[in-house]
Amino acid sequence: MKISFHGANNEVTGSCFLLTANDAHGKEHRLLVDCGMFQGERMCGDKNMSPFGFDPSSLDAVYVTHPHADHTGRLPKLIKEGYAGPITMTHPCKALTKVVLDDAYHIMSENAKKCGDRVLYEREDLETLEARTTGIGYHEEIEVAPGITVMFHDAGHVLGSAFISFEAEGRRVVFSGDVGNDYVPILPDTEPISRADVVVCEATYGHRVHEPPTERASKLRAAIEETIHAGGVLLIPAFSIERTQELLYEIDIMLRTLKTSVPMYLDSPMAIRATEIYRHFKEYLRFDTPILSEPDRDFFSFPNLHETLLVDESKAINDVKAPKVIIAGSGMMSGGRIMHHLMRYLPDPKSRVLIIGYQAAGTLGRKIYEGAKTVRIYGKEIEVHAGVAAIGAFSAHADMNKLTRWLQPEDGNVPKKIFLVHGDPEAKEVFATHLRHELKTNVVIPAFQSSHEI
Repeated sequence: MKISFHGANNEVTGSCFLLTANDAHGKEHRLLVDCGMFQGERMCGDKNMSPFGFDPSSLDAVYVTHPHADHTGRLPKLIKEGYAGPITMTHPCKALTKVVLDDAYHIMSENAKKCGDRVLYEREDLETLEARTTGIGYHEEIEVAPGITVMFHDAGHVLGSAFISFEAEGRRVVFSGDVGNDYVPILPDTEPISRADVVVCEATYGHRVHEPPTERASKLRAAIEETIHAGGVLLIPAFSIERTQELLYEIDIMLRTLKTSVPMYLDSPMAIRATEIYRHFKEYLRFDTPILSEPDRDFFSFPNLHETLLVDESKAINDVKAPKVIIAGSGMMSGGRIMHHLMRYLPDPKSRVLIIGYQAAGTLGRKIYEGAKTVRIYGKEIEVHAGVAAIGAFSAHADMNKLTRWLQPEDGNVPKKIFLVHGDPEAKEVFATHLRHELKTNVVIPAFQSSHEI
């Protein structure tokens, strides 16, 4: 059995891992886990356009942990370059992945028209991908071949997210995908690993411990109240899947005691569509308050929320006097409608930017988070006078403590080998040292395009 690593090695994004295993008859099978986009550069940047490092036509099956673009964004490129087999993910993941990839294609097409950028794939590749994708439930065993089975388990990261276990050659290999944070108010807890010989584990926040979850609501409330008092605009760049829904839920609960008519805008077509999918698959959710018993039975809306799906509706936000709250994508401030709001309000000292998610190296969001005094947006130098704050407890990723607990399976046997991926180099080095000390096991930080026998 062998694992090769084709993304998320020297960085967080681009997850793509190839498991090669023999069945009971000795026949080799090549199974891909995720096929994500590299973020922090242009969508059609060199990394995304580069060869995969394997022949797509040689793959037997593809399994997807969750819909975020850094795990799904190159799936259509895989089709374009010759992959003709099945793609499997959970039912909610299938619905959300369509939204994510449709949005990515739209942005890519617009960039091609305006700037002459290359495109990663064509519309027909998206359509072929959708036709070949199958939804599955948690704990439904898939027999790939005699002696090789696959199963999806709830990762508690976003709606429909999974970690995936493979049984082959007498061993059990687990791919974490993204492991969810503790105390997520709208999702079930991350399932424990029952047993594992090898784990490929994300390390996004393996080097730090999140602030207590109780601070999530209090810091959000403080940011809204301060913006109202200052008469400014609160900009919240939010990932369309999970972070936006958690945010809407928290505000809905908050407005029971915070009496305000200040307008709040969800200015993201992708987030609006994703929220509808959350409503549709509500049986996969778990709320920490009895919100479904409230009169409107809607856990993501409140009277002063305005959803601006159309471009003209988005532009009309500019005509509304401050104070106001604007939630818009993209979460890393690397594109989308948030860019226009940043251009308008970053120079305003009465306004604030509230960061509630990971900011990859090289993104505008990382520069703003790290205190840049000026930033470049659409070719213009924009001065940053607005306040900038962050709430770590809104992270959809597990921290060092959660990941360490999760890596100790229920059977009491620590995995013999742990591969760390999906993290900045410093985060992985710190986490690797921590795990070697705490779990007394072999921890490997694999290089890009490297292969490892297991």
